Amino acid sequence: MSEHAPDEEDRPHIVVINRWRERYADYAGYLDHATHRVTYVSTDVGLGSVPATAAGTEVVAATDDLPAVRAAVARLAARHGAPRALVALKEDDLLTGAELRTEWELPGPRPEDLVRFRDKYLMCRAVAAAGLPVPAFAAAERPSDVREFAGREGWPVVLKPRIGSSSAGVRVLDGPEELPGDAPFAEPMLVQSFDARPIHHADGVFDGTRVTRLRLSRYVNTCLGFREGTFLGSVEVDDPAVVRAAERAATAYLAALTDAPTPFHLELFIGPAGEAGPDCSFLEVGARVGGSEIPFIWRDLHGHDLMRTAFDLQLGRTPAAADAAATGEVGGWLLIPAPAERPCLITHVTSMTGLTPGPYAEVVLAPGGVLPEADAYYEHVGGRFRFRGRTSAEVTEALIHTATRFRVSAEPILRSTPAGPSPDGRTALSAAHTAPVEVTG
Repeated sequence: MSEHAPDEEDRPHIVVINRWRERYADYAGYLDHATHRVTYVSTDVGLGSVPATAAGTEVVAATDDLPAVRAAVARLAARHGAPRALVALKEDDLLTGAELRTEWELPGPRPEDLVRFRDKYLMCRAVAAAGLPVPAFAAAERPSDVREFAGREGWPVVLKPRIGSSSAGVRVLDGPEELPGDAPFAEPMLVQSFDARPIHHADGVFDGTRVTRLRLSRYVNTCLGFREGTFLGSVEVDDPAVVRAAERAATAYLAALTDAPTPFHLELFIGPAGEAGPDCSFLEVGARVGGSEIPFIWRDLHGHDLMRTAFDLQLGRTPAAADAAATGEVGGWLLIPAPAERPCLITHVTSMTGLTPGPYAEVVLAPGGVLPEADAYYEHVGGRFRFRGRTSAEVTEALIHTATRFRVSAEPILRSTPAGPSPDGRTALSAAHTAPVEVTG
């Protein structure tokens, strides 16, 4: 007797690759799990967002480990039939998903469609070839390449992995003394001229020709600073002229990289407005939905589920057009770094909901909760907060007010090779002790 009842043979098998514990994507809402056999390849931490109606689940240590995920998909296929489609929404999993679609001959993006959105050197080269502004850049295999580049372009420079996310491995170098000898780097790197202008991010949807949805935000502090222990915030821009300039720039950047529909998370430098309007320059872009609280703010305030759009496109179907009513409000978010090296046990936390001005939503662990050592870097942090208001200035005020008052502390959880906790075994973090922030209004 076969493993499946006869009527199950008419239920297409769809595989989802997931590493999020938080429900950034409402998988069960996007695809009927009764009429489809939906299976999951997930990390152990990510099991928290796998629907109870999943037809099957395989757990892997890392969802960007292609051989491990390939084997997991093969096991699911043996039990549930060959997959008809495969979805992988997290940035680090995009190429894994694309490789497996090629191997199983499934609809959706292929590696050649996505590599220019993952390899920052190829990305910048495509943008520069289109005649668009981008800081000077070069591929770097060893420190001498960086020194040669800085000899032409000047110091400081930014050195980063060509393929990476969440600012992992990124360094700002002020001079040659900050480089080691000349041994080759452990991975291919990109060196760029440092641009001191404020960094913004634009999130939305590109239909292959034009940007159809866009919200522009300005970072409060930087993603690199967050890696170094400074809080990271973002406030949507309510200046129409700046938003229009960013939309024009986003359309040109995306068109230089693809002619296919895609969600996007674009980072760009925006300087003061001149005679021609605000000056935009390219930093980098992902063919995926922005992280942190961006998907929630879009659903809560702007009436659109970017994750559903991404999900639909990877299935090869036309994205759902139905939207809820937008509130017309300005959104913002705040991340507080982990209070100790992960994994750690939360010992104290101060709730910020109800604070005036303050967030409309927060995600914090209660004392006794464990902050895991997980790959979804902006998910597992000391505190996540979402804001709404009438203006950018109003949201900025609430963000700063929250950042300076929030407190969280934790005790490191000792592993076989201890990371070296503080003498009392506890590390406390207060946003009041972070570096000065730039405030937009």
